[in-house]
Amino acid sequence: MRVGIIQSCYIPWRGYFDFINSVDLFIFHDDLQYTKGDWRNRNRIKTQKGMNWLTVPVHYSKVEQLILNTEIDYSRAWPKKHLAQIQANYRGAPYLSDVIDIMSTINTREFNTISGLNIFLIKQICHYLNITTPMIMSSELQVTGKKTERLIEILKKVNGCTYLSGASADDYLKKSMFRENGVSLEYKSYDYPEYRQLWDGYDAGLSIIDLIANQGPGARDFISSLSPNQIIIP
Repeated sequence: MRVGIIQSCYIPWRGYFDFINSVDLFIFHDDLQYTKGDWRNRNRIKTQKGMNWLTVPVHYSKVEQLILNTEIDYSRAWPKKHLAQIQANYRGAPYLSDVIDIMSTINTREFNTISGLNIFLIKQICHYLNITTPMIMSSELQVTGKKTERLIEILKKVNGCTYLSGASADDYLKKSMFRENGVSLEYKSYDYPEYRQLWDGYDAGLSIIDLIANQGPGARDFISSLSPNQIIIP
């Protein structure tokens, strides 16, 4: 069984959903330390003036704060602001209504944590894209290890025999531990075709909602990498 383990992100880019669709079990790594200025609580959309950030304000008070315990700050009207920015910047997109259907819940329901919000929206988008990969949270498994040891412990608990990772993890993964535990290691390829976007130019690193706004149900045809994954440990 191929397993992927990644932290949740706010309305992530298409590569995140390709990753989910490439594994047999996807695990949200929610009991890790929350990192500021990262993808946990923000992402980018395209505007006439270039890329613009949509950021969810959170309460951050200590370095040891876990993602699953990071609460959203509702003292600011960010849901209305995000929806207004999406509507204003994608008013010319053919499938804007599909994006609004996916995102509208942020204006009618309060989520306690950024993890809860992210996971809800990711599952909504997976449903739209017809991605049916089972998903669980790492906090359900009660692992205690650190770094690569932690990943191996998670994989053993779910009977995973292949670990899919992003290539950026190569610098800190102890590959010998995968060999010692009989686990295959693969790096995900992120090589995607361009699609029609609003405004001039093409930006590859946008939230998935840009792809959905422009391609609608056809977005599924643009989330599969053109290059195969890299097999590190067979």
